[in-house]
Amino acid sequence: MDSNDALVVFEGAKIRRTWHDEQWYFSVVDVVQVLTDSPKPRQYWGKIKDREFQQLELSPIWVQLKLPSADGKSYKTDCANTESMFRIIQSIPSPKAEPFKRWLAKVGYERVQEIEDPELAQKRMKEIYKLKGYSDEWIEKRARGIAIRNELTDEWDKRGAKSKQDYSILTSDISRATFGLTPTEYKRLKGLKNENLRDHMDDIELILTMLGEATTTRFTRARDSRKFPDFRKDAKDGGDVAGATRKDIEGKLGKSVVSGDNYLKAPERTKRIENKKKPIEKR
Repeated sequence: MDSNDALVVFEGAKIRRTWHDEQWYFSVVDVVQVLTDSPKPRQYWGKIKDREFQQLELSPIWVQLKLPSADGKSYKTDCANTESMFRIIQSIPSPKAEPFKRWLAKVGYERVQEIEDPELAQKRMKEIYKLKGYSDEWIEKRARGIAIRNELTDEWDKRGAKSKQDYSILTSDISRATFGLTPTEYKRLKGLKNENLRDHMDDIELILTMLGEATTTRFTRARDSRKFPDFRKDAKDGGDVAGATRKDIEGKLGKSVVSGDNYLKAPERTKRIENKKKPIEKR
């Protein structure tokens, strides 16, 4: 998944998690609530931190990451990975601890399986998207787009563009040349905040994104680019190819394919069905 925020469920309770440093990090407060049934899990966790900081020096094993809250906004929240969560659970006296440990172990084992067999990760990813209301047609394009994106970032990585800032600049270059908008501007157009932009693109938007990134990869390899300014030229040229295709489509279609639509209220599958029922516009 693209560093997605997600919910997982343990015995009917929702636990927030986020992808960070190539692994899942779970909300400590959510886990505390599940294990203790405390009406004030934040205060409960605060007392544990105060106590264990002196005795076990637990504080270095959690980090603060942004997670979505009930009000729809994201706030910094204490999070821990699977290994650290096991250590935190040891400090919580609860009969629910053992099944929760088994559940966490299962999550960790699934991640190991996915590393050994990437097809399992893709299968789980498709299942998640289907549960969110996406159609099989859209999911296949999204999955292909992820593969193309990974191929491009791998190429950048082995050629020296390693920082997140480098990736962000290069991605913006491709997007601006393809759509006339940076990803930040595109998210604003679609009314998105913390949501993943590509999860709110329609088929044509996804295809154009893939074309821009796949062409950029081809240019980078063919030119044997090794320096960041060269990567930026590849990104712009790759985006220009996709941008020219977009303009050609728009010229024949008679309207822009850069859409402000999103799937925040109506799932993609529902919108796809509605669009199929619309009468064909006569020109």
